[in-house]
Amino acid sequence: MNQSKHDPSEYIRGIQQILISDKKKIGFLFGAGSSLAYKSDNSLTVPAIGKMTSEIVEEVGKLEIKFKTALNEIKEELGENDFNIETLLSKLELKLDVIGKSTLNSLTKEDFKILISSIKKCVRQKVSVHSDKGQIVRKDIVSELVQTDFANWIGQAERKFPIEIFTTNYDFLFELGLEHKEIPYYDGFCGSLRAFFNPESVEDFRFLPKQTKLWKMHGSLGWHFDKDTEKILRVSPDDEDILIYPSTLKYKDSKKQPYESLLDRLSNFLKQDDAILITCGYSWGDEHINSRIISALKTNTTSHVIGLFFDKFDRINEDSKISKIGLDNPKISIYASRNAVIGCNFGDWVLKSEPSREDSVNIDLYFDEDAAIDPKDEKKAEAKGEEIWTGKGEFILPDFSKLVKFLNTMVSDNEIKKLGENVKK
Repeated sequence: MNQSKHDPSEYIRGIQQILISDKKKIGFLFGAGSSLAYKSDNSLTVPAIGKMTSEIVEEVGKLEIKFKTALNEIKEELGENDFNIETLLSKLELKLDVIGKSTLNSLTKEDFKILISSIKKCVRQKVSVHSDKGQIVRKDIVSELVQTDFANWIGQAERKFPIEIFTTNYDFLFELGLEHKEIPYYDGFCGSLRAFFNPESVEDFRFLPKQTKLWKMHGSLGWHFDKDTEKILRVSPDDEDILIYPSTLKYKDSKKQPYESLLDRLSNFLKQDDAILITCGYSWGDEHINSRIISALKTNTTSHVIGLFFDKFDRINEDSKISKIGLDNPKISIYASRNAVIGCNFGDWVLKSEPSREDSVNIDLYFDEDAAIDPKDEKKAEAKGEEIWTGKGEFILPDFSKLVKFLNTMVSDNEIKKLGENVKK
């Protein structure tokens, strides 16, 4: 079977046109990979979910041997591949809801409460990189965040439609970046003294139509379910009772908010014409999010999803789960490091023609070309003038830090000014 080839320079021009168009509605879906990105040793990062899960399970398991035993049993129940901090919390919440006066995994109802509280406390500690001895980190540290550079790109030009950021992360890195660059944004909460989550405003695209939107799909530090008012409130992120529920949404009706509204926002965003959702740092492992995306794209719209998929250390192939998502959905393109699924065709990234030295400077922003091959001895590093140029290489934009650098170097100062002027017209 002849495998397709995809020219990265061809598709990058399409992305550039999308990002500078005032007709497109542009959204980003960021997962844990974006919180791993850094540009210097001073950049704040959050552990990946796998590492975070193993560290928390080890730490909580040391509190009491019965906790360690229960966690091992639940890991076996969920399976190695599906065991992470979110599925673990979901399982524990479900067990707490049905346990009554009996025991499960040798734990009582009170044991489950202590275990859940301990895990959430560990999560808070690991994602609270915004805090330094109880204070917000210094502005010189915030300036070194990749998220701050992303906010810088958002603020470069006025747009007819605001950028919408969807993220599964709990941390405050995007908030730090946006506020450092003084970018007004809305996250679904209204009020000041006891800011409350307002589902109606999330559903209404006319609400604060010019402001950047930040939608935290899995919850956040500082979100608290207030039993007295039965509302989701935003409180101090250091509060002991923080709403960090996992993603399965199997809760009582009162606890389905804010997740239902945020998922609806993602669906409705994609149901608009000319909407483009770019994912980065997202593993496509959240089935409830995937199903909303796929379902929304089945509507009769011109929306499209570009999945920047980081697979540098575990390459995808045609049979990979992520590849099948793209192969089955013409409105979803998957851009991995060595391969891509575009138009339901799986293929390698290959430049059609060898670029000039001047062109290579621009190509290096998104594509790392392989070294030429010596036809006589591929292992020889020294050039002899007989090397064969293959056009192959690594597409680097699935790395969030590389994506942000590309965004900021994509448009010159003059072009940015023109774009802002055109939008005003």
